[in-house]
Amino acid sequence: MKYIGKFDPLKDECVRVMDENGKIINPKLMPKISNEKVLEAYKLMNLSRRQDDFQNKAQRQGRLLSFLTSTGQEATEVAYAMQLVKGLDWFAPAYRNNAAWITLGMPIHKIMQYWVGNENGAKSPDGINLLPINIVIGSQFSQAAGIAFAEKYKGGKGIAMTTTGDGGMSEGETYEAMNFAKIHEVPCVFIAENNKWAISTPVIEQTKSLNIAVKAIASGIPSIKVDGNDFFASYAVFEEAANFARGGNGPVFVEADTYRLGAHSSSDNPDIYRDPKEFEEAKKRDPLPRLKAWLMDNKLWTDADQEALDAEQDKHIRAEFDYMEANKDYDLKDIFQYTYAEMTPQLEEQYEEAKAFFEQYPDSKGGHH
Repeated sequence: MKYIGKFDPLKDECVRVMDENGKIINPKLMPKISNEKVLEAYKLMNLSRRQDDFQNKAQRQGRLLSFLTSTGQEATEVAYAMQLVKGLDWFAPAYRNNAAWITLGMPIHKIMQYWVGNENGAKSPDGINLLPINIVIGSQFSQAAGIAFAEKYKGGKGIAMTTTGDGGMSEGETYEAMNFAKIHEVPCVFIAENNKWAISTPVIEQTKSLNIAVKAIASGIPSIKVDGNDFFASYAVFEEAANFARGGNGPVFVEADTYRLGAHSSSDNPDIYRDPKEFEEAKKRDPLPRLKAWLMDNKLWTDADQEALDAEQDKHIRAEFDYMEANKDYDLKDIFQYTYAEMTPQLEEQYEEAKAFFEQYPDSKGGHH
């Protein structure tokens, strides 16, 4: 292997291919990737960034209930999502994985449906093995370990991949899942997107470990740290990690060293707790301008291309939003009937109570009918 096992997390070694200005500083670590694939990745990163911006504005207008952006973490998410084979592999997400979702093929209007409170937005189209958005922090590690166990048990060729933040790595369930995965040597890629903030708790108050990658060592899982804002480094490491798991070698762990440039959620104001100087320093590592600079230096992109792309993507995002708003209603019973195979007497009672309330006060029914 070229990366895993060669970069020691106990020495805080980190895989980097390009600098903050998009210049290649470690050409020997450059992945084998076509220019067409790089352009595809950049367009997905740009789409996610513009979708983030649009949805934050829509939430401020009261047209979305909430939203958690991938802003600043797009290189990591696009890089790992590109390694998953459609219809074969599985992804168990957290709640901040917008760039990964669209890379995997989740329609934007469905993502928006979810954030407006319609659970239909959690249903993936056929052939896209994407689990619903996970709000319970850390539990997606167990889901991925279980899926990977099933793949191994049935002799399948698929792998499972999952991700959490630096805060999620303080949850006991993440360790239980990794321990289970290693005991059974299941094909699973565990990822920690270290974006430096768990809501308002900085990573330095979240853990005293040298880094996040060392947390996998106790379970016996090989681990590696990569510059998550460097698309080429991220693509290279995640490609090797996916191939490692796919090759029957058991689970692997990757820490992506990135940064949350946006707020924790649309109800959060990071200016209250985050030092502006830290934020300005972090912006220098923004993955979008880094990859754009590389593309322009290699004559693969122009300002005119960017202008055309932005206009095209903005039009697409707006169309997806308009479709969502025209199809956001859902049946009241949907809120109650999917917890169990059959509704319990308590849920039946709650449903009837809610039904009577909304019949009396129809103007307060919100998005259901």
